Amino acid sequence: MTGFVFSEKPIAIEEGDGPYVYGEDGTEYLDMGASYACVPLGHGHPAVHEAVTEQFEKLTYVQASYPNAARTALYELLADTAPGDVDYTWLCNSGTEANEAALKFARAATDDSKIVATMQGFHGRTMGALATTWKSKYKKPYEPLIGDVEFVPYGDPEAMQAAVDDDTAAVIVEPVQGEGGINPPTKEFLQAARVATATSGAALIFDEVQTGMGRTGTLWAAEWADVVPDMVTAAKGLGNGFPVGATLCREWIAEDYGSHASTFSGGPVISAAAGATVETIVEEDVPTHAADVGGYLKERLETELGEAVREVRGEGLMVGVEVGRGANRALKELALNHGVLALPAGRTVVRLLPPLTIEEEHADAVVAALAEVVG
Repeated sequence: MTGFVFSEKPIAIEEGDGPYVYGEDGTEYLDMGASYACVPLGHGHPAVHEAVTEQFEKLTYVQASYPNAARTALYELLADTAPGDVDYTWLCNSGTEANEAALKFARAATDDSKIVATMQGFHGRTMGALATTWKSKYKKPYEPLIGDVEFVPYGDPEAMQAAVDDDTAAVIVEPVQGEGGINPPTKEFLQAARVATATSGAALIFDEVQTGMGRTGTLWAAEWADVVPDMVTAAKGLGNGFPVGATLCREWIAEDYGSHASTFSGGPVISAAAGATVETIVEEDVPTHAADVGGYLKERLETELGEAVREVRGEGLMVGVEVGRGANRALKELALNHGVLALPAGRTVVRLLPPLTIEEEHADAVVAALAEVVG
């Protein structure tokens, strides 16, 4: 008997092309989840394929203490595109590792321990990142976790300012909450976090694992908020399907980051994939396309679904449709009866995180499917 420690869906996926994936029986599915936003350029993008193939033929792997052209190029590209003076990069393999590093960097750089996080926030499943994640269902089996974490209501500027004090090492916040239900904040909330951390000497961490790489209509959601954080974490959309994460930080963090390290930090093949992904997103102005098609998708959903759903919300191509307790049923019907793959965000929200390259015709297809399922 073959065993595995993971839950599997009843659809085996064997191929992908652009915004579509194909089951082992040849069934076509419109991929409106992109495996949690991991393929912003769609499946099998030629620029990523070419970069990975070329690098694989030269060198598969060398540890990060040895300079490598692909890794160095990615460092420079991320520094050039990151918000403000967030110029330093630490590479890893996933979003939770990127957040774990950010929390450690903040504690080392400030010599404080308190972390302020938000209710409904999600930052990963490793022990440090998990401690800053809100829902008890993720945390309960692994307690006790690291201590000295305080949660504040998401979107409440006064609560944020009250929580941040002289013992605070960092505030970690998603510019738009993903797992928590696709919850956009106000600019005032994110700006209050910036003021509070700057005043106390704490680090402000923007968890852009899901919002980064153009997902919300700008390359980084920090741009929309007019806030330059001290650290930005990225992962899901960074490698267009290849496992990579990044903790981007300001110089004052990088100077005193502690002794954090990872064996597989920025391998050459992975760096080539991420470099090609970011370069393509920037050169082809993918964030603007995401903003335009995302606006069209939201407008169509609001018009066609109307009072059949509680709310349609989100930014760019990070869209949540609050359907009530029937979200899992809706997702099953979308997949099996309409050939549309989407994601949950809790029990009540259908989450749409498609490739950022989808067109209005793909938006029309998912609207029509959702109208039949929940209309």
